[in-house]
Amino acid sequence: MQASTDISRLIEIMAALRTPVTGCPWDLEQDFASIKPYTIEEAYEVADAIERNDMADLCEELGDLLLQVVFHARMAQETGEFDFGDVVQAITRKMIRRHPHVFAKSDADTPGLVKAQWDEIKAQEKRERAERRAGRGVPPDADAGFLGSVHRAQPALMEALKLQERAAKVGFDWSEPEPILDKIEEEVRELREALASGHPEKVADELGDLLFAVVNIGRHVKADPEQALRGTNTKFRRRFKHIETELESEGETLEDATLARMEELWQAAKAIERQVGTDPDLAHP
Repeated sequence: MQASTDISRLIEIMAALRTPVTGCPWDLEQDFASIKPYTIEEAYEVADAIERNDMADLCEELGDLLLQVVFHARMAQETGEFDFGDVVQAITRKMIRRHPHVFAKSDADTPGLVKAQWDEIKAQEKRERAERRAGRGVPPDADAGFLGSVHRAQPALMEALKLQERAAKVGFDWSEPEPILDKIEEEVRELREALASGHPEKVADELGDLLFAVVNIGRHVKADPEQALRGTNTKFRRRFKHIETELESEGETLEDATLARMEELWQAAKAIERQVGTDPDLAHP
C-alpha cells in the first residue's frame, strides 16, 4: 500500500489496522477510552509545533491528529454508530449553518453581529441536541444550565477561563482588575492557613481557589493564562538548561550540585536574558 494525498487512503489504512486476524494487535485492542489520551496529546503537539513556528512539524502533527479522528470514526463504524463520512457531513452542516452571512442571507456584516449570530445559532443547536438526546432516552446532563455549554473535557485552566467568560455574560464578574488582586491575596492567606492545618484535602481545595483567581486576573488584563503559563514554562526550561550546561562545563552534575549553586546559576541566566533582551519581563530589576 502506497502513501497518498487522498483521505480515502488513510481510511483504508485504518480499516486494515482494525481488521481482525490480519490487523495490528495493538490497534485491535483499543477502544474510545484507551485512545482518548492520545487524541488529547496529539492536539497539544499541534499547539507546540505552532508555538515553535515549525511548519514541517506542524504538517506532521496535523496528520497525527487527523489519524485520531479517523481512528475514532472507524471504531464507531464497527459498532454501527457512524463513520468518517458522517463526521465530515456533521461538521460541514454545522459550519454552513453557523455562517449564514457567507452561505446564505444575513444582516450580520460586522464582527460583533457575526459573534451574536453565532451564539444564537449555537444556543438553538444546544436545544435541538437536548431534544435528540431526550428522544433517545438519554438522561439530561447533570451540568445542564447556563454553564452547561462549558465542557468539562478540556484542561482545567481552559475550563476555568471559559466558566468565567460564560458567567461574565450575565454580569457575574469583577468590573476591574484591582479587586481580583485582593481576592488573590485572600486566597493566598487561606492557602497558608490550610497548610498550617495539615489537611491535604483543604490544601488542594484552597490551591484550586487560588489558581481560579489567577486565571481571572489573566482574563481581565487580556493575557491568556494558558499562553502565559506556556511562556513561563519555556522560560523555566531555558534557565534550567543554562544551569545544566554550566554545571557540565565545571564537571558537576545536577544531582551533586547544591541548591545554592543552582540558584546562583539561575540568577546568572536571568542576568544574561536581561542583557540580550530575551526576557522582556526582566527589563526592570
